[in-house]
Amino acid sequence: MKISAIFICLMTCVFSACTGIPNGLTAVNDFEVDKYLGTWYEIARLDHHFERGLNNITATYSLRDDGGVTVINKGWNQESGKWEQAEGKAYFAGQPNEGKLNVTFFGPFYGAYNIIDLDKKDYSYSLVTGPDRSYFWILSRTKQLPNNIQNSLIAKAKDLGFATDKLIFVTQD
Repeated sequence: MKISAIFICLMTCVFSACTGIPNGLTAVNDFEVDKYLGTWYEIARLDHHFERGLNNITATYSLRDDGGVTVINKGWNQESGKWEQAEGKAYFAGQPNEGKLNVTFFGPFYGAYNIIDLDKKDYSYSLVTGPDRSYFWILSRTKQLPNNIQNSLIAKAKDLGFATDKLIFVTQD
């Protein structure tokens, strides 16, 4: 099912803003895209119109023939009772061993996808931000994180200047 025109327009507005990384933050090094591929569950996020009302949100990544990454974001819209999905593409903003990509869901407008923390052993969780601290996600390979890991990631995010008191915890059922 195609995602609504409003969702696409909002995604475009968000991701056309900037392709940088927030001041004082760095993307992870020694990044291995092959280990990052597959499905990630959204555990928590800061609020944005393009995800409002959605639960069971996932992001699925796969390699493209041109060296980029296909991005499929999907979420259940509680109000409409339907799945919403957006397909995009991402390319490394620097070296392929750095977790810093530019992503687009619509047209020529790209936005930042910065992986600022990552379980490098198992690739089981990641912290992602956009071009500024108003964009933030905690992602996991599982629908729920152990409390100690989740609390540690939230504490780290708070130390990095994210408004963790405003996090929305996503229902994954």
